[in-house]
Amino acid sequence: MTKKIGVVIVAAGSGSRFGDPIPKQYHTLGSKTLLGHCIECFARHTSPHLVQVVYNPDHQAWYNNAITEIGIHSLPAPVCGGVTRQQSVLNGLRALEAQQPDIVLIHDAARPGISDEVIAHVLGALESHSGAIPTLPVTDTIKQTTDAGIITKTVPRETLQRAQTPQGFVFKTILKAHLKYEGQEFTDDAALLEAMGIDVICVEGTTSNDKITRRDDIGRAQDWVNCTNKDVSPMQQEEYRAGTGFDVHRFAPGDHCILCGVKVPHSARLEGHSDADVGLHTLTDAILGAIGAGDIGQHFPPSDMQWKGAASDIFLKHAADLVRKRGGRIVNADVTLICERPKIGPHTQAMREKVAEILEIEVDRVNVKATTTERLGFTGREEGIAAQAAVSVALPIS
Repeated sequence: MTKKIGVVIVAAGSGSRFGDPIPKQYHTLGSKTLLGHCIECFARHTSPHLVQVVYNPDHQAWYNNAITEIGIHSLPAPVCGGVTRQQSVLNGLRALEAQQPDIVLIHDAARPGISDEVIAHVLGALESHSGAIPTLPVTDTIKQTTDAGIITKTVPRETLQRAQTPQGFVFKTILKAHLKYEGQEFTDDAALLEAMGIDVICVEGTTSNDKITRRDDIGRAQDWVNCTNKDVSPMQQEEYRAGTGFDVHRFAPGDHCILCGVKVPHSARLEGHSDADVGLHTLTDAILGAIGAGDIGQHFPPSDMQWKGAASDIFLKHAADLVRKRGGRIVNADVTLICERPKIGPHTQAMREKVAEILEIEVDRVNVKATTTERLGFTGREEGIAAQAAVSVALPIS
């Protein structure tokens, strides 16, 4: 089963060393703020409602602008930061606890150069470790000095690594560590697991993911953005794929049908192992087809009793999550319900809104419509409902 990924983005700092009235996380880099860059990247790997921002309420107007410009409106409400970064992270973990994520990625908003590749490295390492962090080898010679600046020792650099974020952990483990050491201060989250004697593995980071601390760091990061935009056009960055789906369910005794996530009154229900939502089933298959991921039966076998009576939005969310984990996005979805009755027209807007909510995309990217077979075939005889769907998905070109 796919693991649920939570994210905590720490954006509560005032950035005193940055030397500007506007906190650095709200400075614009390219067309988005530093915080916006981070949120967009993590939202490709998990559901936006699992991306928890920790902020300073005094920055509310800047935060609102940052969210508006990236157009992701399904984030949970930001939570207040603490006096220290460690307390801020704990606040974020507590806010995520109700969602019961399996693992969590903790990231500093001052690192807008985070990439899909680094996130994939961290997530991959968490398959076999309780903690993983991206690092870079130290290339400069390191000198240990007295307070007066006198060198006392040259430190061997062969075993030294520069730590970055996101730092990834088994959620229950890092929450337990933060609660155990609450009130104490560590330099990063990995240090808490180290204190508990739990191994944390290093994976390869990138120089573009270095932290922005001072104003001249913005210039360096801007050069990276300009280079990215110059060397790779939008058409080169993404390819568009189409997927189709088709499904059929027969009627059985009942008083309503579940169609595209909406309860529609009728003199019969649809028969199936789950809730038999023929609309969501065909849409799930269309998305899986677009990314070459098989079909709904492979991911949720009818022989598995845990899916008996299950709500079909679970299946659709799973397909959407697979798209995000590949760094992609669902461009649009179109569903056609084929039946004589029940009448679909009065419910299509509610269906569009429900599908958009499940997929976490805008409503105008979803269409639901209905047709009949002019009284021909099994749908014409009102023996059941058929559905077909088409989707388009944008995936990054590797």
